[in-house]
Amino acid sequence: MADDASQEPKKSLPSTPQPIPADAAAAFPETFRYRLKNRFLGPPITSERLATERLGRPTALAVLSSDVISSAAYGPEQTLIPLIQMVGVAAFSLLVPITVAIIVVLAFVTLSYLEVVQVYTKAGGAYVVTRENFGLKFAQVAAMSLLIDYTLTVAVSVAAGVAALTSVFSPLVPYTTWIAIAIVFLIAYANLRGVREAGQVFAFPTYFFVGNMVLMIVVGSIKAIIGHLHAHSVQHIAGSVPIGTPGSGLLYGATIFVLLRSFASGGSALTGTEAISNGVSVFRRPEAKNARITMIWMAFILGSLVLGVSCLSAITHPVPYMTGSPTVISQVAKFVYGHGALAGILFVSLQISTMLILTLAANTSFTGFPFLASFAADDSYLPRQLTKRGHRLVFSSGILVLTVVATLLLIVTRARVDSLIPLYAIGVFTGFTMAGSGMVRYHLRHKEAGWRRRSLINGTAAVLSGIVDIVIIVTKFSEGAWTIVVILPLGFFALLRLHSQYMKEERELEIEVAEIAEAPVSRRHVVVVMIDNLDMAAARAIQYARTLSADEVRGVHFDLDASATHALEEQWGRLGLSRLPLDVVECPDRRLDRAAIELVADAVSDGQTECTVLLPRRGFSAAWRRLLHDRTADKISAVVSQVPHVSATIIPFNLTGPWAARGRHFTTMALRLRGEDIGGEGGVEPNGRGLKKSTYESPKDVALAERAGAHDAIGSVKTRSRARVAGRIRSVRVQPRAGTSNLECVIGDSSGGMLLVFQGRPRIPGIEPGARLVAEGMVSAWEGRPCILNPYYELVSGRGEEGE
Repeated sequence: MADDASQEPKKSLPSTPQPIPADAAAAFPETFRYRLKNRFLGPPITSERLATERLGRPTALAVLSSDVISSAAYGPEQTLIPLIQMVGVAAFSLLVPITVAIIVVLAFVTLSYLEVVQVYTKAGGAYVVTRENFGLKFAQVAAMSLLIDYTLTVAVSVAAGVAALTSVFSPLVPYTTWIAIAIVFLIAYANLRGVREAGQVFAFPTYFFVGNMVLMIVVGSIKAIIGHLHAHSVQHIAGSVPIGTPGSGLLYGATIFVLLRSFASGGSALTGTEAISNGVSVFRRPEAKNARITMIWMAFILGSLVLGVSCLSAITHPVPYMTGSPTVISQVAKFVYGHGALAGILFVSLQISTMLILTLAANTSFTGFPFLASFAADDSYLPRQLTKRGHRLVFSSGILVLTVVATLLLIVTRARVDSLIPLYAIGVFTGFTMAGSGMVRYHLRHKEAGWRRRSLINGTAAVLSGIVDIVIIVTKFSEGAWTIVVILPLGFFALLRLHSQYMKEERELEIEVAEIAEAPVSRRHVVVVMIDNLDMAAARAIQYARTLSADEVRGVHFDLDASATHALEEQWGRLGLSRLPLDVVECPDRRLDRAAIELVADAVSDGQTECTVLLPRRGFSAAWRRLLHDRTADKISAVVSQVPHVSATIIPFNLTGPWAARGRHFTTMALRLRGEDIGGEGGVEPNGRGLKKSTYESPKDVALAERAGAHDAIGSVKTRSRARVAGRIRSVRVQPRAGTSNLECVIGDSSGGMLLVFQGRPRIPGIEPGARLVAEGMVSAWEGRPCILNPYYELVSGRGEEGE
C-alpha cells in the first residue's frame, strides 16, 4: 500500500488554476468539406436528439409505406400482361380472381408481421427474426435477399414513376434513364438531410396519390353502377403487347403456368411490406403499438387500391404497352374521367400523383436498406462503417451505397420496368418466408399466450410466401430471375467470408492483451527522426523528439542524392544541437522502405530496445496540392510498423495557406482564452450569474436551467469561493483497477468547464458523458484546473440513448 501511495502523483492546488475553455477547438477552422456539408445538409444533429427525430403514425405511413402503396399503380398491369398475351380479352375475367388471391397473401403476410412487431419492438424484420431464432449464419440469407430487394425497389419504383411521367409528356421518353438517375439522387439527398425532413418531403405525395386513386375508384364505381362505364375494344395497336385469343373452358384456354406467372408478376405489389418492421425504431413511443397500427392501415390502403384498379381494369379493358407507356392506370383514368376540362385536370392530377408516389416510393428502401445493413454490419457481416450514423443522424454510408448500386442498375436496364420486374420480389418473398418461419420457431419455444393461433398465422404466411417465391423463380427464370438465383448465394457466401475475416482480426487483436500491456518495458528507448530536408516539417519532428524520454535520439537521412546530402550535412553542423547527431545511411538501390526496415530491425535486434520512428509529413490546405507530393512518410510508417517493438509516429506540419493563416488568427484567440478574459461571452450574462436559455441546445438543457435556478456560469467561478453550477458532463475519467479510487469528470456550459472530483468513489450511477447535473461546493484547484471536491449534486437527466 505504501508503494502504491508513493507512486500516485500528488495533486497540486495552485491559487489561480487555469480555466477549462468552453471550446478550445474554436481556435481552429472547420474544414472546407465540413462547411460544405453544413451548407447542403444543414447543421449536424446531436445523438441525443435521436428520440426527437422519431415519426408519428401519419408521417411514418408516408415514409415507410410509399413503396408498397405505390404498387397499386403497376401491380394490376403486371398481373394483366401475361394473361392478355395468352387469352386476349378473357384476361379481364381472370384479373380480379388473381388479384383476390394476391390480397389473401397480403393479409397473411401483414398478420405475420404484426406478430413480428409485437415481439421485436425495437427492430424487427426478417433479418432480426431469423438471427434470433435460427442463428447468425442463416440470417444472412434473409439479409442478402432483402438487400437485393431494396436495391431493386429503388430501380423499379423510379423507372415506373418516370414511365408515368412520359405517359403525359411523351417527348421526354429519350431521356428516361437520366431523369430516373436524377430522381434517385434527389431522394438520396432528402434522406441524407435526416429522417424527419425526409418524412416531411414524402408525406404529401403519398396522401396526394391515395386521394387521387380513391377519387378515381369512387367515380369509376359510380359510373359502372349507373351503366356509364363500358369495355373498350381490345385490339393490337402499334406498341401494345401481343394480344392472344380466348380459348374454351373455365380458364379460357390459359394454362396453370400462365396463371401462376400472372400471379407472380402481380405479387410485386407486396414488396415493401417488411419496411415497417425493419423501421420500428423510427416510430415514436410506444414504438410497437404505433408500428402495428400503421401496418394495418398500410395493408388496408394497398388492398383497397389494388382491388379497385383491378375491378376498373376488368370493366374498361385497358391494353398494356411494350414500352410501359401509356400505363394501364393512365388508360383507366381516361376511361373513367372521359373528356372535358375537368376530366383533363383530374387525369393530369392522377398522373402527377402517380409519378410522385412511384418515384418517391424508393424512399422506403432508403429507410429500410440502411437499417438492415446496419444490423448485419453490427454482427460483422458487412463493413462496420455501415453502423455509423452520419451528420444528420441517418446511416449515411448505407444511403450512399444504395444510391450507387441503384444508379448502376438503372443504367444497365435503361430504366425499363419490364426489364426489372423479373428480378423483383424474389428477395422480399424469401424474407417473408424466413420471418414467418422464425416466428413459428419463437412461438414453439416460448409458448406464450395464444401461441397456437399465432403459430398458425405465421406458419401460413411462411408457406404462402414460400410458394409464391418458388412460383416467381420458376415462371420468371428465363426472363432474368436466374440472375438473382445466382447472385443471392454468391452474396451469402461473401457475407460469411467477410465475417470470417472480422473474426480473424478480432482474435489477433485480443491475444494476450493484458499480458502485453503490463509486460516489463524494454531497457532502452531509441528515437529515430527521419530527415529528408532540414525544413520546418523536420524542425517540428525534432522539437517533438526532444520532449520524449529516450536513451538515444538521432536523425537519419538516406543518401539518395550526394549534393543534397552534402547540403544537409552543412546545415546540420550549423544547427547546434549537441544531443542530436545525424546518421547518413547509404541507400544504393533507392528503396527507402527497405532501407528503413533494415535500420529499425538493427536497432531492436538485441531484444531489449524499443524504437520510435518519427516521420515528418507536410500537410496541404488544398487537395490539388497533395497531388504534387508523394506520401513517403505513410509508406515508411506502414513498413517499419511490421517490426516488433517499433512504433512509427507521423508528425504533421501544415504549410501556409488561407487555412493556415486563419489557424494563426484563431490560435491568438485560443491564447486569450487561457487567461481570465473568458467571461461575458458565449451566453454568459454580464453579472456572471446563470446562462440564457437561448444558449441551450436541447429540451434537456432547458430542463436543466429550470431545475438549477440561480447558478454561476462555470467560466466565471473563482477559487476559494462557493459556487453553484449547472452543465453537461463532457468527459469522465475511467480509472484502472490499480489506480486511484476517485471519480473525476468535466462539467461544462457555454462559458467554460471545470472538474468535479468524487473522492473514494470510482463509479457513480448516472455520472456519464452527456448527463446533465447541478453541482454545488467550494471551488479549489486540482491538477491546475478549477475543481469542486465532493460536491453536492443533483442529476437532472441522463445522456440521450438511441433507444429513447
